[in-house]
Formats: sequence, C-alpha cells, structure tokens
Amino acid sequence: MAEIKIEKKKPIWPWILAALVLLAVVLFFVFNDRNETEEVAGMTEVENADRLGANDYGATSDNNGMNNNGAVASYVQFVENSSASMGLDHEYSNEALSKLMAATQAKANQIGYDAQADLDKVKTYADKIATDPYETSHANSIRKAAELLTTALQNMQKAEYPQLSNEAEQLREASAAIDPSELTLNQKEEVKNYFEEAANLLQKMN
Repeated sequence: MAEIKIEKKKPIWPWILAALVLLAVVLFFVFNDRNETEEVAGMTEVENADRLGANDYGATSDNNGMNNNGAVASYVQFVENSSASMGLDHEYSNEALSKLMAATQAKANQIGYDAQADLDKVKTYADKIATDPYETSHANSIRKAAELLTTALQNMQKAEYPQLSNEAEQLREASAAIDPSELTLNQKEEVKNYFEEAANLLQKMN
C-alpha cells in the first residue's frame, strides 16, 4: 500500500507580520514627506514675510499670487471687536491706523491701484502718534492721515466699486468731522466713527 505524504501547511502569520511592517514603513515615509513639505511651506511664508518692505504695510499674497484679504479682515475684526478706550497714549488710534494702512494696501494691490505715495504720508502721521503719545496735536495727524486714506479708498471705489459711492461719501464726511484743532480725547466718537466707516467700506469692497 502506497504511503500518502501529507505536507504540513506553512503558517501564514509571518506573511501578515511582514505586510504590516511594510505598511508601517510606507506610512512613515509618506507622513514624513508631508511634514517636510509643510515645514518648507511654512519657512517660505516666514521668509516672504521677512522680505516685506516697510512700504508693504502687512499686505500678503496667497498661493495663487492673488492678494488675500487677511489684512482687510483683520482691520474689520479689530474695529468691530475692539473694546479699547481712547486714552492719553492713543494706543487705539495708532493700532487702528496701522491696520487700516495694511488693509488699504491689500485692497490696492488686489485691484492694481498705486496707493504707495498716500500710504507713505499716512505712515509719517501714524509714527508721530506712536513716537510722542502725549503731544496735543494728534487730532491734526489723525485728520490728515484720515484724509489721505479716504482719498485712496474713494479712488479705488470709483474705479472698481461704483455701487459703493454712498459708503465712500460717508467715509469722507466722517473724515471731515475730525476737528484738527480739538484734542483727540474730546472727540473720541468722531475718531472711532471714522474707523468704523472705513471698516464698512472695506468690508463691502471685500
């Protein structure tokens, strides 16, 4: 009688273990490569931010080269959510002007409007407020900065947003309401109203 050879089945668990190890190695390289890409992208953004000149006023661009409106959103959020009161240090006015400059530059870049000359002058007036917060002529600096910013925004409105003529005119009126001969602390509402009108116009442009 012929002997029947029975082959023992080889265990399958070593193959499962090998597959798991291989999968772990693949996943490791995939996620490691993704993290390196994100780090490089982050470093590039930081380098780009460092390369922004003093005349860029914080305006940035997104991945498609189109100007993003982060500066506009930041300004609008500051005006809407700020609970800061205007004190002798004029911290509110200085920060509001800085953010409004950045927002104006961002919007100008987006539509191809050259606001550089006006914004350079605005920066000079903003620096006066920051350098000597106890100077009594701050209302004059705020008024002149407001007039320059209003001119830039109104020119952009006429060129690209004709439907916002009423909002631009309200901004012009708010600018004119700031009395350059009066102490800023005596016209807090007028100054804040100007920044609110600018936020309203920019938000609708955005």
